[in-house]
Amino acid sequence: MYDIKWIRENAGIFDRGLGRRGLAPLAKELLTLDDRRRGAIAKAQAAQERRNTASKEIGAAMKAGDASMAKALKLEVSELKDSLAEFEAEEREAIVALDEKLAQIPNTPLDEVPDGRDENNNVEERRVGEPPRFAFTPKEHFELGEALELMDFETAAKISGARFVVLKGALARLERALAQFMLDLHTGEHGYTEVNPPILVRDEGMFGTAQLPKFREDQFLVTRNEGIADAVARMVQDHSANALHSEAFIGLGRVVPLEEKYWLIPTAEVPLTNLVREKILDEKDLPLRFTACTPCFRAEAGAAGKDTHGMIRQHQFTKVELVSITTPETSLAEHERMLGCAEEVLKRLKLPYRVVTLCTGDMGFASQKTYDIEVWLPGQNRYCEISSVSVCGEFQARRMNARFRAGEGKPRFVHTLNGSGVAVGRALIAVVENYQNADGSIRVPEALRAYMGGAESISQA
Repeated sequence: MYDIKWIRENAGIFDRGLGRRGLAPLAKELLTLDDRRRGAIAKAQAAQERRNTASKEIGAAMKAGDASMAKALKLEVSELKDSLAEFEAEEREAIVALDEKLAQIPNTPLDEVPDGRDENNNVEERRVGEPPRFAFTPKEHFELGEALELMDFETAAKISGARFVVLKGALARLERALAQFMLDLHTGEHGYTEVNPPILVRDEGMFGTAQLPKFREDQFLVTRNEGIADAVARMVQDHSANALHSEAFIGLGRVVPLEEKYWLIPTAEVPLTNLVREKILDEKDLPLRFTACTPCFRAEAGAAGKDTHGMIRQHQFTKVELVSITTPETSLAEHERMLGCAEEVLKRLKLPYRVVTLCTGDMGFASQKTYDIEVWLPGQNRYCEISSVSVCGEFQARRMNARFRAGEGKPRFVHTLNGSGVAVGRALIAVVENYQNADGSIRVPEALRAYMGGAESISQA
């Protein structure tokens, strides 16, 4: 989210940043909306000042015995009261229009981010590890998993539909082992604090990290309609008279059920970053580093026809997330550090991967700069994204009003960072494909054997 004052003072820089994102200039339109707001404020202030003056003049006129003047002034005060209400309404409308427009605008990329339209313009930074060579044609993870009778897409489809899977036995344990290994690594060696956050969040949480309003169609919405008696009883218990009036009693004077609305998190970035919303932190407590392993839910509304086989792109998946809250001066160094934390997972698992810097046309909405880590999948003979590590500057902090203070100084917005540390489901895919044997069994990476009860391989149940 942008500061309109900054846009006014840096209109050219703002429009150039949007241009690098492939967007048309917006500074003029936004400043016109802000001028409406400023104009309404000026008119309201002038009306209020004149109203105060006229009120004093009424007393003077009455004291002087000038009844006609007092009557005229009272009429003027009444008219000014109506005008003041109109100007205040105009100001509110202008603020809403401006805020709605600002909420739809992506973050400005850093100067060092490469320009480009899509993933074809991303820049490879390095490759780590050599893809394994097989004496046989390597299979894809779903072929191996189904042959082992430990990966069941057909039953999952009967239960929930497409883009779901049922993992069983050793593969279910392997996924759990991967998650526990990652959490132990990040908390034990990388200085992150483990958090078990809610996976249902309110609008404000999704807005804070910029999933809303832009990406509403990519999310899963959960609602619960309470019965009339339950709704009223709960609000009375909460002493929520205003909510009772505005939410339970609407239209024609009849009572309707109260609806509770939540979003299933698309990533633990949402609750972890919102841990600092509406807070003023002490600089000495920064950086804050959080990690969590949660289920994640994505509608994949724009992914029709993409990765339809297997576990690559699912509606529900598990991911270990990393979030850092820093000062502006340290955020770029923290970005590099966080990338290293995510890379270490793949190094310990001995999985080949590459690191790419996303171009302006491929980076996320809230990001200033993003690294993707792509793991090698032998079954598909390609690299596949397994982690995105992004620095967002103060973009999310403004939406959450998350700030910090140094000593007695003025509060400043924190910088936020997030990254997959890493996607557990895709790590499972990578292990299954890179550690496959000719007979269809799967070797267990050394780093995971302690979590697998000492097992060195996975074979048919």
